[in-house]
Amino acid sequence: MDQLYPKAAMAVLEFLEKRGIDVEYPREQTCCGQPMSNSGCSDQAKPLANRFEEIFSKYDYVVCPSGSCTSMVRCHYGEHLTTEKNENLKNKTFEFCEFLVDILKIDDIDASFPYRVGLHQSCHGLRELRLANSTERRDPPFSKVRQLLNQVRDIELVDLQRTDECCGFGGTFAVSEEAISCSMGKDRIADHREAGAQVMTGIDLSCLMHLDGIMRKSGEVIPTFHVAEILNGNASL
Repeated sequence: MDQLYPKAAMAVLEFLEKRGIDVEYPREQTCCGQPMSNSGCSDQAKPLANRFEEIFSKYDYVVCPSGSCTSMVRCHYGEHLTTEKNENLKNKTFEFCEFLVDILKIDDIDASFPYRVGLHQSCHGLRELRLANSTERRDPPFSKVRQLLNQVRDIELVDLQRTDECCGFGGTFAVSEEAISCSMGKDRIADHREAGAQVMTGIDLSCLMHLDGIMRKSGEVIPTFHVAEILNGNASL
């Protein structure tokens, strides 16, 4: 995010600071270790998990503008940290939209975005963090991200045929299984296109980067924005 999409990162920071949150960005932070863990390189992920804990353990909350990073900390650090350290991090680490809904209880977003928007629900946020209901479970319908976007003036959230289907990115999966990954991505793009979406949004820039790359190769691009850019009023076509 900081390397490729700094505008989205700044939107997260600005939104929180407007709400009176005292935000610090520890410059010594590095990767959470998810790429190594997902690739089966657990030994390489462990020192990164310990470094994450050393840097962030002093804060009241840890807010991540990425569902996949959040799920790594909350759901998988138990393999690498002591029980006490792991529980401490689990209880205070939140995905950005989750933090807005569950902790800040935001209900007065002051932003306008007069476009038809398709919401891509990434797998880690959906199935590990439970930011919304998924079709394989018979839960009552809910979506924390959609709850926030519905507060944006003039926005129209389009209805997709498959609201919780994977985009096919999956980190190293997109490299090792390129053809399958791209096919899955094309299916997601087609769903948004057929629903009339002018814009695609989501909580994970990795998913949006994957979909954007596929569209750029085809020459037909639906603009993509991290949800924070829309909520903060930074997104513009």
